[in-house]
Amino acid sequence: MSAETSGALLRVRTTVQEAEGVLGLVLDDPTGAGLAPWEPGAHVEVELPSGAVRHYSLCGDPADPGTYRLGVLRERAGRGGSAEIHTSVGPGTRLRVRGPFNLFPLVPAERYLFLAGGIGITPLLPMVRSLPTGTFSLLYGGRSLAAMAYREELAALPGVTLVPQDTEGPLDVAAALRGEPATTTVYCCGPPGLLRAVEERWSGPLHTERFGAPPTPGATDRTPSGGFEVELRRSGKVLRVPPERSLLEVVRTALPGVSSSCEEGWCGTCETKVVAGTPEHHDSVLSQAERESGTSMMICVGRSRTPRLTLDL
Repeated sequence: MSAETSGALLRVRTTVQEAEGVLGLVLDDPTGAGLAPWEPGAHVEVELPSGAVRHYSLCGDPADPGTYRLGVLRERAGRGGSAEIHTSVGPGTRLRVRGPFNLFPLVPAERYLFLAGGIGITPLLPMVRSLPTGTFSLLYGGRSLAAMAYREELAALPGVTLVPQDTEGPLDVAAALRGEPATTTVYCCGPPGLLRAVEERWSGPLHTERFGAPPTPGATDRTPSGGFEVELRRSGKVLRVPPERSLLEVVRTALPGVSSSCEEGWCGTCETKVVAGTPEHHDSVLSQAERESGTSMMICVGRSRTPRLTLDL
């Protein structure tokens, strides 16, 4: 098993309550070795003590080679990963970490507008810290100041505006976008309603990252299609995928260790190379050009348009 697949066993050096419901973790290598480099927008896959795999944005300083910083919101309606972090992970805990990966990179631009909602601030924080003053504005909305992670760190940066909903109302997306030239590059991360509002109102350069399944079916409509065969090229197995079972579920009968996280097609954890056949995409990660190339797919939600699909597994 390669190092990329197995990941690194890192130690939780410290934890800190960053805001109401947000636990901050600082990870390092217990051997003292440096960590893999990363750039703003990157995330890591974390294997929790229970074996569940979740992905979290890196929100520290890319120039620090010795630590990774994460901010984890306790999701009351989540699938248990965040609750496990908050209740079972503390200083000294060892966690298997894979990555970093970057599906949300900071692209060169003359002017940026960042819009963050709640825990969506985590991937944007390293971005604004890396940019010269005067090249960006950041509007950060949250339920209240007490619930807004990294608020003191952000308040010290020029161009940052905090918008606590309990005193100032919800973040006014229309007003934020109204004064921006069409060439402004907009980055948005937060709940589905915020992303939807920005996508409906902004026709210029736009980069979004979501921490949940898309609010509308669209490309992720997963009405079961017919069955097909999947060939696992490296392991030499051929399996039948019936209409009522997911490709990931069937693959795991032969390869239990295949990584996944959201299992809804939006995190990118289970992206797999396609060797032969035509995949049927139902994710919200790949671009249209990537879908048309047919060279990779998200096996948690993807299926096959051809009788057999061959994967590099």
